Amino acid sequence: MDAASYDAWYDTARGRWIGMAEFRLLSRVLQSRPGDTLLDVGCGTGWFTRRFAEKGLLATGLDPNPDWLAFAQIKGPPAIRWIVGDARALPFPDRSFDRVVSVAALCFVDDERQAVAEIVRVTRRRFAIGWLNRTSLLYRQKGRGGGSGAYRGARWHHPRELLDFFSGLRVRRLAVHSAIFLPSGNRMARAMEWVLPHTLPWGGLMVISGEVG
Repeated sequence: MDAASYDAWYDTARGRWIGMAEFRLLSRVLQSRPGDTLLDVGCGTGWFTRRFAEKGLLATGLDPNPDWLAFAQIKGPPAIRWIVGDARALPFPDRSFDRVVSVAALCFVDDERQAVAEIVRVTRRRFAIGWLNRTSLLYRQKGRGGGSGAYRGARWHHPRELLDFFSGLRVRRLAVHSAIFLPSGNRMARAMEWVLPHTLPWGGLMVISGEVG
């Protein structure tokens, strides 16, 4: 899938609903404030990076694909920094960013544990990392048989597996949340997203948040 097609999906009714539902959850668990520095690891076309910048965060997007970053730069705004880089070896000093986020990007990284360690290393305050949830309706629809569309080749994890990635790291107050319980985006799906507590481990996007100890 090319960058323009991927980003355009978020302009569809279902795409924007999913994106904003995930963004609300990530914003809540990051507890960010205007003026905070933020790194988006595996930012792709920068859809989430732009949302955080709109909320007043000083955002940087990092991705290994220069073509997608070129697209992100065209979309703007100019205040966002776009950097080509590898999640397993982030090109920043320790504790460089107040907040670090990653949205279903590590699912495509060969060594997820190393990427998690790097995210923790460059975080000054809080982080939120989203993975695709194998115990979700979204997995049944999009993840089986190697995945389809933008999910092709992604790894899907059981919630209990994700906390193991943080073993031995100096983190505290780890919490598990999820979003997108019914991925159809219809009226019932939207209602359930507001009614069900996001501590339930059933959503298509599973988010682990925490603080650096």
